[in-house]
Amino acid sequence: MSVQKQAGQWTRYKAFVDNGDYNGHIGLGVKCSKEVTTAIRGATISVKLSIVPGRTRLKLLLLAGIDDCYTPARGCTATLDNFAKASFDAVSKTYSYLTPKISAERLCSPSLTWNALTIL
Repeated sequence: MSVQKQAGQWTRYKAFVDNGDYNGHIGLGVKCSKEVTTAIRGATISVKLSIVPGRTRLKLLLLAGIDDCYTPARGCTATLDNFAKASFDAVSKTYSYLTPKISAERLCSPSLTWNALTIL
C-alpha cells in the first residue's frame, strides 16, 4: 500500500530587484524561493553582482538614464519578468558595440615604424 507523500500546490515567491545610478549603470537581480525574505535577499545579492554599464539615455531603463522607451507586448513578452530580462539584456549588449562617437575618441597614435618612415 503506497502512501501519498506530497500533494497540493507549493507556493514560491519570485523577487525582482533592479538597481541603477541614473548615470548609465544598471543591474537586475531575480530570485525564486519558498520565503519572501530569502527571495528578496537573494535578488539583492544577484543585482549587486550583475551591474553593467549602459551607454544610452519603464522603470528599469530610467535607472540607466534612459528618458523614454515605448514598446508593445503580447503573449509571453507581456509578463514583467520577461520584459525586465529582455530590457536588461538589450541595454547590457549595447555597451559591447562601438558607435562612431565612441570610436572617434579612441584615436590610435602612429606606430614607431610609421614615424621612422616619415622621418626618412
